[in-house]
Amino acid sequence: MSAWKASSPYGAAAVYIGGRNRGCAQPNLTSSWVGTVGAAGWKLIPIYVGAQPPCQTSGSKERISAADAASLGASDGADAVARAKALGMRASSALYLDMEAFDDSDAACVGSVLTYVQAWDKALHARGYWAGFYGFTSSSAAVVAQAKPTTPDMPDVLWYAKYDGNDSTTTGFPFSSGLWTGHRRGHQYQVNSKESYGGASITVDRDAWDAPVAITG
Repeated sequence: MSAWKASSPYGAAAVYIGGRNRGCAQPNLTSSWVGTVGAAGWKLIPIYVGAQPPCQTSGSKERISAADAASLGASDGADAVARAKALGMRASSALYLDMEAFDDSDAACVGSVLTYVQAWDKALHARGYWAGFYGFTSSSAAVVAQAKPTTPDMPDVLWYAKYDGNDSTTTGFPFSSGLWTGHRRGHQYQVNSKESYGGASITVDRDAWDAPVAITG
């Protein structure tokens, strides 16, 4: 992080703070590490990999169902805040729910996902945090974008995956231009880019960012 702060063009890094579907343990993600990189000038984008859609084809450990969508969203939202607090990420931070791709032609599945997202968002708002959402323009992000104009408790911030190589959150924005304005957009525009700065090589995903991050320090 020190090498990249000194010589890379990047100013922020995403960190996976929790969720039963998080891909691996994060033993080095501690409040001490957060404090150190924050003091060095890095901004952090907290991701929570919560329950995944019931119609998704994956090996997710935790899935949403119609019966438990609201209760699971509420409990996962509370857990996300607790984990953020333990890392020193204070109220008014934005936490991002990671919802992977699924079949958005399945109306029952979409309904369960939206109920879960609403409950997760409400749990964050009740505790003073911003509710962000990470999803794909072809499915998960499209579902919340379609719902947002008329559905309460939709995400405050949208982080959308669209691998078009376009380093912008405005040019090529895939949804209505009136959605998530006022510095509430992130755009993942390239994945698996192997880069080296200051002698340290890492494979990263690139994002254009104009959105809230974690408040630390």
